[in-house]
Amino acid sequence: MSLATVTLLGVVVLAALVWLFLRLRSKDLIEEMMLKRRASARLVCRADFVEGMQRIPVALSLGTDRVVYENQDLDAALELARIEEVEYDDETATGHPVVGKVMRLRSHGHTFELVLHPPDARQWEAALPQRQLGQGTARAV
Repeated sequence: MSLATVTLLGVVVLAALVWLFLRLRSKDLIEEMMLKRRASARLVCRADFVEGMQRIPVALSLGTDRVVYENQDLDAALELARIEEVEYDDETATGHPVVGKVMRLRSHGHTFELVLHPPDARQWEAALPQRQLGQGTARAV
């Protein structure tokens, strides 16, 4: 083997190890965020925030007055009073099927989709029931 081949192979292996490390560290950071939220939230779980075709892992929590989804790069919240519709579906708005449920929140013309794992989806449906526009404001049960 030539030096160039060994170097190239080393760079590929290093890139794979860095990718694996970052992926595992990302899961650890989400777990830390979930632990932090558990003290003040009624419901906390992992979810995937859907942004176009991308699914972004987040810590999702339900407080008394808002839904929070966050990771190391994202810190967002929706006030329950401003959520006009809550919907649960087995596919994203773009028609891609999911394992579990998609929780779709609509607020002021914007749609926010979060993919929930099956056991978590049942808890969220019980805590934040499905509702349509004109049925009052969203509130956690």
